[in-house]
Amino acid sequence: MNDQIQQIAEIEWEIPKGFVPGMRVPGRFFLSNRLATGLEEGALTQLANVATLPGILRCSLGMPDIHWGYGFPIGGVAAFNEETGVISPGGVGFDINCGVRMITTPLTLGDIPDRKELIEDLFVAVPTGVGSKSPVRLSQNDLSSMLTDGAANAVEIGYGMKSDVRRCEENGAMPGAELEFVSTKARQRGIPQCGTLGSGNHFLEVQVIDEIADPATAETFGVAKGQICVMIHCGSRGLGHQVCTDHLKILEEATKKYATDLPDRQLACAPLHSPEGEAYFGAMAASANYAWANRQIITHLVRELFSKKFGIGYEEMPLVYDVAHNVAKWEEHDADGSRRRVCVHRKGATRAFGRGQREIVQEFRDAGQPVIMPGSMGTDSYLLAGTAGAMERTFGSTCHGAGRMQSRYSAKRRLTGETVANDLARRGITVRAPSSAAIAEEAPDVYKPSCEVVQVVCDAGISRIVARIRPIGVIKG
Repeated sequence: MNDQIQQIAEIEWEIPKGFVPGMRVPGRFFLSNRLATGLEEGALTQLANVATLPGILRCSLGMPDIHWGYGFPIGGVAAFNEETGVISPGGVGFDINCGVRMITTPLTLGDIPDRKELIEDLFVAVPTGVGSKSPVRLSQNDLSSMLTDGAANAVEIGYGMKSDVRRCEENGAMPGAELEFVSTKARQRGIPQCGTLGSGNHFLEVQVIDEIADPATAETFGVAKGQICVMIHCGSRGLGHQVCTDHLKILEEATKKYATDLPDRQLACAPLHSPEGEAYFGAMAASANYAWANRQIITHLVRELFSKKFGIGYEEMPLVYDVAHNVAKWEEHDADGSRRRVCVHRKGATRAFGRGQREIVQEFRDAGQPVIMPGSMGTDSYLLAGTAGAMERTFGSTCHGAGRMQSRYSAKRRLTGETVANDLARRGITVRAPSSAAIAEEAPDVYKPSCEVVQVVCDAGISRIVARIRPIGVIKG
């Protein structure tokens, strides 16, 4: 690691102002010594670059799953002053509101005699892969309603339960969606894809809760040892990607218009209350709402299959929670000695609000916000809870996953899908994907150990463990 970077605590590091020219604040990241050995220099440079943006508050933040991304590092968090700050698509990503949700069931391992058959049935039921098409036929008016109302609209047209909506971050719909800033091309891409898993690192995973670390909070969240659950990880599909692509072009011009000096053109941005900044926010919020509707429809497909296959009630599969990890949001935080409204960018990072925050659904408010931290196909996932420490140190943020250590290209050169699938099968994990390459590029060992990442956020006091969850079957996009 660069000699200028200072280790200021056992799992906390600082990039000093001056690491790159123009830094307004330091960079700060959380990482164990073990994870630090594989850290990309480029990710640290990106973290420092973010610290040059106008109006950034306190510091540029990196979670322990940090790795190189577009503009911002993945695992990056930054909060911006409402009056002087900017909004940047690089701080959100192309897959707007890529997020994860967790559903519980009344089943245990003994209730699933054939895991391979279950995964195959789910693979048929949930459209997966690059060209997958939605089972839902949407009109332009239907799409407009989803862009505005998110998960609630999906429930309204028959895909889920009313209780699902309050178990989503932002109740499954961000305010401020502006449909006029979502292009015709983005809408065209979105109509056939709502209710599809997509490709890349997106997944649907059947799991068993292996260990309860915090019994009281687990009971509050409705999870118990031995319970079968399902985790869904996907986002806004081609619609969100097109929105990002469209507005990057606009914001590249805005960067010149407002004479913003950037160390990297991928940080293209505009003042928060400029026409360009507000247009991007409106389109981004609409895309986020589409993503919540997308995960809601997939949830419905999963529940229907489990109901028919195992004879359990649809309502016996409640949603624990749904979190976003690629989004920019208006929130209130303490910064520079006062409580203020700020725009928090989370790029591969999860909101982790602590106990008592009014943004948390009432039944979880005394426990803290549920945080769903997926593993990497062959490693454990975790259900965490947000903390007061996260509110104080990271603008209420924590990690979003294990964090990639190796590119997809490198993984496919080194491994075959058959090898990875056979290794997982020996460990009792069934995997299904549209292609062998899709399995190879997502092999567990191309990611950081999920247990180590979780330990760092717990040691930092920005999350606490509620339950450890083991995979038994995975569908990869």
